Amino acid sequence: MTMQRNTVQKQIVLDALIKLNTHPTVDEIYAEIHNEHPSISKATVYRNLRNLARNKLIRRVSLPDGLDRYDGHTYQHYHFKCTNCEIIFDVDIEYLYGIDETVKQKYGFQIHEHDVVFKGICPQCREICK
Repeated sequence: MTMQRNTVQKQIVLDALIKLNTHPTVDEIYAEIHNEHPSISKATVYRNLRNLARNKLIRRVSLPDGLDRYDGHTYQHYHFKCTNCEIIFDVDIEYLYGIDETVKQKYGFQIHEHDVVFKGICPQCREICK
């Protein structure tokens, strides 16, 4: 029975992430889930997000100046963070697979993955600032 419960909770967490589609934080995902499933704890949300990311069913987006965000798109891509509204957007440009090897060759680092986050003002905020 425990295995079934965990699977149901994992699906609830995944569904909330996909529904939000905004690269939400743990707190945002928890708030979304809590409306319909108040018995699910924040610890359960954390645990399931960690497991989903470890199993590559979702991506954890680590931002150096903020909280981790979660992304339902698992393909390799980059992100843009608006410094005004702080929304995270997917940037669908060619992924630079060779950059890991370049850095490894130059510095000797063992690269597991890389994240690039562009920062600036999104089009919606630019319109408001005009």
